[in-house]
Amino acid sequence: MTPHTPEISYESARTRARDILEKMSLKEKADFVQGYKRFFIRPYPQYGIPYIYMSDASQGIHLRPDLEKGLFEQPEKSVAYPCILMLASTWDPELAWEYARSVGEECRAAGIHVLLGPAFNLYRNAQCGRNFEYMGEDPYLVSRMVSAFVPGVQSTGTMATIKHFICNNTDFYRRRSNSIVSERALHEIYLPGFKAGVDAGAMAVMTSYNQLNGEWCGQSSYVINDLLRGSLGFKWLVMSDWTSVWDIKKFLSSGQDLDMPGPSVENIQELVESGQAGEEDLDRMVSSIMTACIAMGFYDRDQKDPSYGGKDREHETIALNTAREGTVLLKNNGILPLSPDTRFLAFGDALDTIPEGGGAATVEGYGHITLKDALTAEFGQRVSFTPDPDDEEVQNADAVLLSVATYDSEGWDRPFNLPREQDRYIQKICALNPNTIVVVNSGSGINMSACNTAAGALIYGYYPGQNGFTALAEILSGKTNPSGKLPFTIEKTFDDSPAQGYLPEGEELYHGWPSDEMDHPVFDIRYDEGIFVGYRWYQKKGIQPLYPFGHGLSYTTFEYLDLSTDRERYSRDGKVQVHCRIKNSGERPGTEIVQLYIHDRQSSVERPPLELKGFSRVFLTPGQSAEVSFTLENRDFAFWHPETKKWTVEPGRFTISAGASSGDIRLSTDITLE
Repeated sequence: MTPHTPEISYESARTRARDILEKMSLKEKADFVQGYKRFFIRPYPQYGIPYIYMSDASQGIHLRPDLEKGLFEQPEKSVAYPCILMLASTWDPELAWEYARSVGEECRAAGIHVLLGPAFNLYRNAQCGRNFEYMGEDPYLVSRMVSAFVPGVQSTGTMATIKHFICNNTDFYRRRSNSIVSERALHEIYLPGFKAGVDAGAMAVMTSYNQLNGEWCGQSSYVINDLLRGSLGFKWLVMSDWTSVWDIKKFLSSGQDLDMPGPSVENIQELVESGQAGEEDLDRMVSSIMTACIAMGFYDRDQKDPSYGGKDREHETIALNTAREGTVLLKNNGILPLSPDTRFLAFGDALDTIPEGGGAATVEGYGHITLKDALTAEFGQRVSFTPDPDDEEVQNADAVLLSVATYDSEGWDRPFNLPREQDRYIQKICALNPNTIVVVNSGSGINMSACNTAAGALIYGYYPGQNGFTALAEILSGKTNPSGKLPFTIEKTFDDSPAQGYLPEGEELYHGWPSDEMDHPVFDIRYDEGIFVGYRWYQKKGIQPLYPFGHGLSYTTFEYLDLSTDRERYSRDGKVQVHCRIKNSGERPGTEIVQLYIHDRQSSVERPPLELKGFSRVFLTPGQSAEVSFTLENRDFAFWHPETKKWTVEPGRFTISAGASSGDIRLSTDITLE
């Protein structure tokens, strides 16, 4: 995707910002770097600075009926798109661009300047309450999707905010956690997605609640000046997450620009006047905020543009297509797609509601198509709904659809295990009827080990948005052939995860926003797995997950016929051309996501058995074949050297593999870098 270029260049915007800055009083500058009325940047009409309004979230617009009256009129409705994790499950950057553009258009129609998304902290911990807002466990996949999402939003004149910087991988007392992470893991695992966002032209970054190696990210000079502005080269607007700055003096010198939601308990003007803070730091912050806003054109136009309205139908279609591509068929004993004469019983969670995640990412949506609505529309009288069927009804049905849903949210983490009673009930239903189709709507992996063997089919449906159940019904009937692939690993038990043991000793997960959060002592979360996150961990440890990263079934089959490179030996500065031929060997048209992995066989440091370095969506009709090509460059073979502190490519043998998932490698070949 082409990176975003703002309407006005950085140099021109900065010059104009400096001109305004010279006219401002110390008090005006001190007030400007703190949020105004929760979701605004303070206006100064005398300088041509309007209200700048910010809105959550990535998967549509989070409407706030209690917003300050008179400052901004909320739109009447906004599309509830599938959650971002479901978007990542499509492995489709072009769709990510369309999805993001649609959200950006809704922002312009409503007059929203800044979208507080996308969020894409890495999926490290299956219990993290915000996984549904993120894009999975692999830095390459995240980077590809972010590279499309950011320019998609900003093509509409809406500013994207990439968040949360950095290593915010739990919501258990999130303001009290200290992520202890090695420099190599930062550069190889946790920074690449943010680098991709910066390179794609993101105009804003939000820092995270947690500490990184002992310092709060929202006021850390290492995090903001060294990593974000230094290593990644970011030059635009940096804002804190809401109420995450504790030391204003550190904040002023950290490279941070905007303290949200403001104002701070400390008076910035008095700190500068008393010499406890430098006015030059304050000037830099004011200039940075204005430079980003000027470059986006916010000071020169009305952000609310009616020409972006009237696209509800188009945006709803994009939401539906995301659910069609993102739904993952995990298991199928042949019951799916349902035959035309199958009559089935549907019951369980979320039949009459739209399952969704909570917190800032909640998008209400409209025109909701519930699971009951979608099944009735697709199957008519072939489906019946019984809230609590008896054993005989379950046994006598041709098939059973059992809906399982969780409620995930920012502010707390959700147990990997389902409640014991619910888990036993699922096992019972699967035992009564081997043609039980379990549909899971959740924001991250759950423990499905107990029912996995007994269920006839297992579908992972995420939080599908306002019309996503239509896609699910189409998949059940066979009208849509599933093509989604997991952007994360589903482990058999949380004890297998590298994140296990992250809770402080003697403590348990809670539910709901904790009122005593700030009374909780700061606790360390040690990322001792280093670079071995997700499938890298399970392969290194020889642990067989329930479903591997990249897994997803289709109603057809695909044959991998050939994998080749244009030669065997390459210069380390050259480009490696990889070709793979895929054939639809089944009886239905379908889409395969071909995944390309590498393995460094002769490294001086430990490296993963597999690292994703390419993927491609390929649609094929029965019997059709196609060649898929990839280009690998120097950086694809590199690792972050912990001693030289540089990206390093060593000479030696590399294995290049193609497969249907990280656990289903079909073809491999070796090359030598010289």
